[in-house]
Amino acid sequence: MKILACNSNRPLAEAIAAQLSLPLTKASVRRFSDMEIFIEIQENVRGEDVFVIQSTSYPANDHLMELLVAQDALGRGSAKRVTSVIPYFGYARQDRKTGPRTPISAKLAANLITTSGADRLLTLDLHSGQIQGFFDIPVDNLYAAPVFTKDIKENYGSGDSLVIVSPDVGGVVRARQIARRLDADLAIIDKRRERAGVSEVMNIIGNVQGRNAILIDDIVDSAGTLCNAADALSKAGATSVAAYVTHGVLSGGAVARVTSSPLETLVTTDSIQATEAVRVAHNIRQISIAPLMAEAIRRISAEQSVSSLFN
Repeated sequence: MKILACNSNRPLAEAIAAQLSLPLTKASVRRFSDMEIFIEIQENVRGEDVFVIQSTSYPANDHLMELLVAQDALGRGSAKRVTSVIPYFGYARQDRKTGPRTPISAKLAANLITTSGADRLLTLDLHSGQIQGFFDIPVDNLYAAPVFTKDIKENYGSGDSLVIVSPDVGGVVRARQIARRLDADLAIIDKRRERAGVSEVMNIIGNVQGRNAILIDDIVDSAGTLCNAADALSKAGATSVAAYVTHGVLSGGAVARVTSSPLETLVTTDSIQATEAVRVAHNIRQISIAPLMAEAIRRISAEQSVSSLFN
């Protein structure tokens, strides 16, 4: 088994390799003067089971192209099997047509990844579960729920003192799984915009009065919805408000928005490498998914069950 790291999240790749007691495969990932990507694998990979670790985070197109070129190089180097390890699959939000003449870019990305030489995919908390069906190769979609549950228990306890909150109707299943693990109640934020130019109205379904409210989501990008939900929960009488989100995209002014919000803490995984702004923010912290990803990689290589990780 070999682990190859591209440039999107080198610290996570190094942590995964350390968990597996393996060195990272030597490779040169560089660009020509016109920014064309060139990758040279500097070790023999013939007959090897190779895992390529690369999130498609900012700059998403560059990182996706790095992954494609790396997989092509491995295929031409006669690797036995190539597994794309994409902790954050960035095109997942474009999983359907939202209007006339719009793309389904998640399907396009799936085709590109498969065509470039991937034999299987390992990812974390896909935005939509049905994206697994966009691939014609096996897909292992891991869940951050066990990692989050452990951290929530250590910091906020469990049971009646907690209420797990979904920031929208679409995230109810994800929030319910964590609520069940913590033996906590579930609440839902119902948001609606009455008309263009009028701010969203937040209605809370469930009792949050006097409880520690924990918002659960898969992606935080601009953080607008998350911060509005935190404000609504605070006004509804929640003792404290925290958020656990798998993928911390945090683009634009998101970090400033989070630091000035009622959120006591925003916890993300390290599926996306933290920017300097995230590292210095007083109420944002990351927890590592390296042990989870490493164990999944070990089981895939050994042809063992991955789903039993979550039983």
